[in-house]
Amino acid sequence: MRLLTLCLVLLLALPAWAVQPDEVLSDPALEARAREISRILRCPVCQGETIDESNAPISRDLRLYLRERLVAGDDDKAAVQAVVDRFGEYVLFEPPARGINWLLYLAGPLMALFGLFVGWRFIRARGQTETDPQELSTEEKARLDRLMRD
Repeated sequence: MRLLTLCLVLLLALPAWAVQPDEVLSDPALEARAREISRILRCPVCQGETIDESNAPISRDLRLYLRERLVAGDDDKAAVQAVVDRFGEYVLFEPPARGINWLLYLAGPLMALFGLFVGWRFIRARGQTETDPQELSTEEKARLDRLMRD
């Protein structure tokens, strides 16, 4: 049981292992700001991880650049903008809703509406199928009579 608990605790601490000790700023306030900003920046290689969680070399570069900007005196918004200017909007987990990014924001709801429309048409078409039984031909009636006698 202790081993299982230790494993779970270590799994929870995995994101903390990505930031190397030589990257940590000596000023705790600046380091806390860097960690907070790192939560909104995506690793360009890993795609589903923040730069704090990723061990990719590009994430290390992003973390160092972000910390450079904070040490230089940038506020949070300016530091994020500097990273975006250098690496592109792709590094943002939530890109601003403008230009082609509108496609990202509208794709989900549009696909949901399309799915509802297709489902509605399917159910509606299914209800319009012919449900009246057809009369049997004389050949089918004769065959049915033979089967019933046997």
